[in-house]
Amino acid sequence: MERGIESSFGRYLNYVRISVTDRCNFRCRYCMPSGGVPILSHEEIMSYEDILFLAKTLSSMGVKRLRFTGGEPFVRKDFVPFLERLRSELPDFAVAVTTNGSLVKPWAKRLGDLGLDGISVSLDSLKPDRFRNITRLGDLGSVIEGIDALVDSSNAVKLNTVMMKGFNDDELPDLLDFAREKGVLLRLIEFMPLDSEVWLENAFVSVDDMIDGLPDGELWIPERPSDSLTSGPSVYYRNRTTGQRLGLIAAVSHHFCDRCNRLRITSDGEVRPCLFDVRGRSVMSALRDRCSEALVETIAAAALDKPECWTKVARGESHMSRIGG
Repeated sequence: MERGIESSFGRYLNYVRISVTDRCNFRCRYCMPSGGVPILSHEEIMSYEDILFLAKTLSSMGVKRLRFTGGEPFVRKDFVPFLERLRSELPDFAVAVTTNGSLVKPWAKRLGDLGLDGISVSLDSLKPDRFRNITRLGDLGSVIEGIDALVDSSNAVKLNTVMMKGFNDDELPDLLDFAREKGVLLRLIEFMPLDSEVWLENAFVSVDDMIDGLPDGELWIPERPSDSLTSGPSVYYRNRTTGQRLGLIAAVSHHFCDRCNRLRITSDGEVRPCLFDVRGRSVMSALRDRCSEALVETIAAAALDKPECWTKVARGESHMSRIGG
C-alpha cells in the first residue's frame, strides 16, 4: 500500500473523512444533545469548490480514500451533483458516504451509477418507537425505504449500529437477520465517550460483550485481518453456516490508534487529527485563497499533531455531528 501523509509515531495517513455540513435532521443520543447544537451559517462552511480543491490537494499528498459525512450530508443541497463532479475529475479516489438514510431514496439510482466504494447507513433499531427514542426525530420507515432503494442500485451498502445497553442491545439477532435478508454487511460500533453532554457510561456495550451475545455464537469465527485500503477499523467475523459477515468496531475497548490512517476535516475547514482531540488546524484561509502551498503545509502539520492514542489527549466538548464521526 502506498503510504500517504506522514504522521506521528510511524503512521501514514491515506484516508480522510470530510464533513460537508454540520446540520442533521436527526438528534441521535450518541451524537448530539436533545436540543441540537448551534449551526454554522452557509458562509462559514466549505463550498463545494473549496472541497474539490481540498480533494485535489489531498490526492497530491498521497490520500487514496475519501469519506463524506455530516451532520447528514444529504441535508445539503446539490450533494449528489457534487459527488458526480468529484468522481469525474478525480476518478482514482476511493469514495464513500455515511448517511442516516432518511433522505437518500430519491438519489439512490444516481448514487448507484457513481459506483461508490461504500455507502454506510446508520440503523440503530428495527423497532419504530425505539428508533424514534434513539434518534429523537427519525422515522424508521423512511430509513428502511432508503436502504431498500440503495440495495437495489448498489452493492456497496453497509449498516452501522451503535450498540447501547438499555436502548438496543437486545436487537442483535434481529439486526443480523435484517442484514442477511438485505444482503448487506452489518457493523456494530461501541458507544464512544466523546461528549460529556451525551455520554452515558451505563449504556456502554463492549465489542467483547457483543461477541458473547451473538446468536449461535460458536458458529461465528474471526477472519484474518486485511491490509487492504478499504478494510478500515472493523474486525470481521463470519458465520460458518450462513457465510454472513459481521463487522465490529472497538474504538474504546480495543482501540486501533496504532494503525489509525485517517484525518478528519470539519465542514468549517478545521483539520482534526483525532476524533477525540479538540485541537485542530484551520485550512479555510488557504482554501479560500486557493493556496496549495499553505494548504499542504497546514495539513502536513496537522498529521504530525496526531496523538499516540486517544486516551492520551486532553478531551473537551466535541460534538460528533460537527466532526463527522
